[in-house]
Amino acid sequence: MRVSFLISVFVLLSTISFLMAEPVGVSVPGSGEDGAVHIVYVDRPVEEEPEAFHIRTLASVVGSEDAAKEALIYHYKHAASGFSAKLTPQQVADLSQKAEVLQVVRNLQLHSGTAAADRRKNLV
Repeated sequence: MRVSFLISVFVLLSTISFLMAEPVGVSVPGSGEDGAVHIVYVDRPVEEEPEAFHIRTLASVVGSEDAAKEALIYHYKHAASGFSAKLTPQQVADLSQKAEVLQVVRNLQLHSGTAAADRRKNLV
């Protein structure tokens, strides 16, 4: 029951974020490529420390633990297990193929005020 509630909340928040968002490009450390911040939801083994698991998972696509630590922005450990990191499109594709990765979602920057409202009007 709790899992379905969390999934429903996640879908609702993702939809709202998508409708109000403006993508922002960022330089991905060590790649020389532009990328974006993504939230990576993982199925972490209970016995493994969250930060160590996140770094190991990310290191497998960015090349090293140092590069993973540099790309990492935040660890999610309570309501969901995952992390946010700066990723290129190829890194997103590679992570998405991993068995322990449940979902990779682009994090979109939200804006308030008339600029965001004007952008939404132009979509209609």
